[in-house]
Formats: sequence, structure tokens, C-alpha cells
Amino acid sequence: METSSGISASLAGRYATALFELARDRGQIESVERSLASLKQALDEVPEFMTVTTSPEFSREQAERASLAVADQLGVDPLTRNFIGVLSENRRLAKLKQVARDFDTLVAAHRGEVTAEVVSAHALTDDQMEALRKQLRTRVGRDVNIQSRIDPSILGGLVVKIGSRMIDSSIKTRLNTLASAMKG
Repeated sequence: METSSGISASLAGRYATALFELARDRGQIESVERSLASLKQALDEVPEFMTVTTSPEFSREQAERASLAVADQLGVDPLTRNFIGVLSENRRLAKLKQVARDFDTLVAAHRGEVTAEVVSAHALTDDQMEALRKQLRTRVGRDVNIQSRIDPSILGGLVVKIGSRMIDSSIKTRLNTLASAMKG
């Protein structure tokens, strides 16, 4: 089930909505957005941080201490720092990455943008991201906020998802299609 903003009514979606509404009411959308982007990057690049937020082997207190230490080191804003404490207290730190993605979607909707989830086999350069953004803007008729992630298993090409529409030009999919066609 999705809300009108495209956010699922999942647990992460509800947390993201609550954080977005607080940030909007306090005029802190941009600072929370930057903080969540830093946290998302840390989760992607520091396996130990991801482990602390997701593993049941760590007590709630250990996970909270470690997560707040990372947040302090990254210089996250006070609202996001408090939010991490709430997630930790409720044993929901494992949802942090999805909350950040859902928050980005809410911000994009607030700005009149649409969010595109882009999966590539390798990191895209700034020029490639800008070219993709322009192509998507032409295709959907609105500004596009791109959330990218890397998945080497697609081998090459891109998988782009905008709302319920998906454009899959990955080499993996092309090879699978070719293999199916050759079978008869």
C-alpha cells in the first residue's frame, strides 16, 4: 500500500513521514536531508556501522552508543541525532537506510520533483548523472531527484524505477532475454 506521496505505509515509511513533518515544521528539511545522506553513505561504506545497526548481537544500548558516535562524527543535525535515538530506543535502527530513502521521496514530492531509483553496475560520474537527470526530466516532464545504488550483478546498463514504472536496460536482463529466445 502506498500513500499519495509514493511512500509505503511500512514501518520505515511512517518513521520517515514523522521525521519529515518535524523537519518541515521546524524549517530544517535541508539539514536533515544532508544528515540522512551522510548516514546512508556511512551505512554503504562502513560495514561495521551497518552491522551495528542491524545485528541482534548488539544490545540496544551498544547500538545506540555506536550510532550516536557515528552521527556525532558525521556532524548530523540535532533533530536527526534525536531521531537516531528514537529509532534505537524502539529497536528500529535496521530501518535507518529505508527511512532515509523514504525521507528523500517525501522531500522530492514537497519540492515538486519525482524520485528515480537508479541501479548501475558501476558508480556513475557527475556528467553521467546530469545527462541521466536531463533525459528523465524530458521523459517525465518534472524535475527528477536521483537515488542511485550500485549492483555489480546487473553487469552493465541501468535499471531505473520511477514510481511504478521500470526501465530495465541492464546487460543481465538482455542476456536472460536472449537466452530465453534461443531456447525456442
